Amino acid sequence: MSSTDVTKDFVPLNIAVLTISDTRSLDDDKSGATLADRLTSAGHTLAKREIVTDDVEAIRTIVRAWIADPGVDAIITTGGTGFTGRDVTPEAIEPLFEKRMDGFSIAFHMLSHAKIGTSTIQSRATAGTAGATFIFCLPGSPGACRDGWDGILAAQLDYRTKPCNFVEIMPRLDEHLRRPKAKGASV
Repeated sequence: MSSTDVTKDFVPLNIAVLTISDTRSLDDDKSGATLADRLTSAGHTLAKREIVTDDVEAIRTIVRAWIADPGVDAIITTGGTGFTGRDVTPEAIEPLFEKRMDGFSIAFHMLSHAKIGTSTIQSRATAGTAGATFIFCLPGSPGACRDGWDGILAAQLDYRTKPCNFVEIMPRLDEHLRRPKAKGASV
């Protein structure tokens, strides 16, 4: 079981929130607002917040820009993880991952199953890293965003969480880019 190490200082992150929807605007985007409220209440900074339509290239354009932005530590998307024809978030974002985070999907589905039962299989929640940026893709309902933040992300994006958390490994996410391969290495 994880716990909080009160001897450590909280480290605020810059987190961007992207809502993927053909029908929402900032005025009625409850899921994006839920994430923005929760992350700022936890002490993090809302680095960016946008809404984009369910279009693979439009989604990738924004996510690529945020990955390249040194002012964005993590990206949370909401929407587009279902199975309808317009649900393209995993197709848009997973090819950008340098490393996939399979455990996120498993943990999300465990939390979700406890609340909505087998209906959780209708979500393709996913996560990974790209360019030293964490990316988490949540379903589009406010409840799923609450579950994802409260049950997983709040702790993993808190430097004080032990035995481990994402914040403590952030400085090493891009170590493969900074260190040239040793001479003679075959891998």
